[in-house]
Amino acid sequence: MTTTKDIVRPPKHLIEGLRDLGSATIAGTLGHMGFRNPHMTGILPQSRGKSIVGPALTLQFLPQRPDLFSEGEYANPETQLHRHVLYHVQEGDVVVVDARGDMNSGVFGDMMSTYFKGRGGAGIVIDGVMRDRPNVDKLDLSLWLKGWTPNYHVQTGIFPNAVNVTIACGGVTVVPGDIIVADDDGVVVVPPSMAEHIIEDGKKHAEWEVFSREKLMAGESLQRYYPLHPDAEGEYQAWRKARGL
Repeated sequence: MTTTKDIVRPPKHLIEGLRDLGSATIAGTLGHMGFRNPHMTGILPQSRGKSIVGPALTLQFLPQRPDLFSEGEYANPETQLHRHVLYHVQEGDVVVVDARGDMNSGVFGDMMSTYFKGRGGAGIVIDGVMRDRPNVDKLDLSLWLKGWTPNYHVQTGIFPNAVNVTIACGGVTVVPGDIIVADDDGVVVVPPSMAEHIIEDGKKHAEWEVFSREKLMAGESLQRYYPLHPDAEGEYQAWRKARGL
């Protein structure tokens, strides 16, 4: 089992710049930049209307092997590496867990989630499940998971192996310190090196979509207004000028 030093967090202006862009806009922009699928498949929002943007702390699980892991849950709690990822949590961080899609072991429960909330974490993303849903729901956390179980984190076939290492989550590679954007559409991963470009292009895209949406709601031409046809550029620029954009 491996623990590592804390992550390098991206500059705050990148976090704030991505905050106004939804995951769909970001995923599309990343796609045009060559990141074919930044979306974590099968990891679903657990309550509607929540959105988060924050740097990734990572936790990796592996299949259990008796020579590599013995439970020791209360004999020596510090052997539980799922605790260690939480020790690194700062305000606004997102804990991202490769639980191998396991549907039987609840990575975090009531007490760990309470600690996470107290540390000011933004949200938790797990390629797997959690437990203690009735109590966890009372914490009003932002969660993206595959589901829930009554089992604890090493009860069946997996164990926590490493903290703040590169992982796969929902079919996407996540490097510690990557920027996680999650909302009702799901979770996307933004490499910090690509964030400035995404913010610039994403804001342009979001802006002309507002203009196009107004036109489409008025029953005007789909061919002309989505995507925005070059012939409509003059109308769009006039619309921007009238709104002081």
